Amino acid sequence: MAKFMGSAVVALIAGLIVFIVTRPDSFHISRTRPIQASPEVVHGLINNFSKWPQWSPYEKVDPNMERTYEGAAEGVGAGYAWKGNKNIGAGRMTIVDSKPGERITIRLEFIEPFAAVNQAEFVLAANNNTTQVTWSMSGPNTFMGKAMMGFGFMESFVGTQLEKGLEDLDTVAREEARKATQSAQAERNRLAPAR
Repeated sequence: MAKFMGSAVVALIAGLIVFIVTRPDSFHISRTRPIQASPEVVHGLINNFSKWPQWSPYEKVDPNMERTYEGAAEGVGAGYAWKGNKNIGAGRMTIVDSKPGERITIRLEFIEPFAAVNQAEFVLAANNNTTQVTWSMSGPNTFMGKAMMGFGFMESFVGTQLEKGLEDLDTVAREEARKATQSAQAERNRLAPAR
């Protein structure tokens, strides 16, 4: 009986390993949401890392996280490094492509608690009075990543974070659009001839 149980455990572990190693060598997770603001407003909130604390879900994981901004203030070459507690780790992001109102591509480097290089991308599409925003993350799959993907943990965890980020981005973008409308109206009133 003990020999049978031992063989069953070995077979189960072997089957699990085979299942994990046969998962795809890369991953792609994305979420899409309509944002109640123009592509220009939305692009501005993503294209400048100093605005990410207003909406990014990762900014709230560790309130004491250290942040460093590097390179350009926004757009291609803008960089952002972080170092936080065990829940957020350490890493850096660099904007590698930016097309106003259309797309932003980011090189995403994780340093701690594990090393990995992925890509984050935001695709913006005007749709009547809204902007359809797709936020995706993709990259190579390590053994651990394959295990997490194989059982749905990575899709669930990362997907939930992307959804929360897009929800908060919508809230912040609405406020930015409202302020821009008020400012434009105030300027029109200022320039209007007196009656």
